[in-house]
Amino acid sequence: MLSQFTGKWTVLVVRVLGRGPRRFNALRRDVGEISQKVLTSTLKDLEESGLVSRTVTPSKPPQVEYALTDLGRDFLVPVRSLAEWVVANAARIEAARALYAGQPTDKD
Repeated sequence: MLSQFTGKWTVLVVRVLGRGPRRFNALRRDVGEISQKVLTSTLKDLEESGLVSRTVTPSKPPQVEYALTDLGRDFLVPVRSLAEWVVANAARIEAARALYAGQPTDKD
């Protein structure tokens, strides 16, 4: 269950929906480099877990809007905290990556 909530796309979709409801294509644009298939699957999983609601407006063509539920808004709190932690520690993370990249490997 933990892996479902900590996946890259789950966190990004929840973060974007934290700004307000979105239609599918707007959500896809706002999330970034996500395929239609992966976004569809992610939204389905989030809806199944009770984090996202899906509202269909009967029109031609039908309009579908996604929004965070109360549970999804609760989940947004740790997602925002994680994002803030990453921003606050970005320099330390990059320094560690640079140090790691400069280390000799077993093949050297």
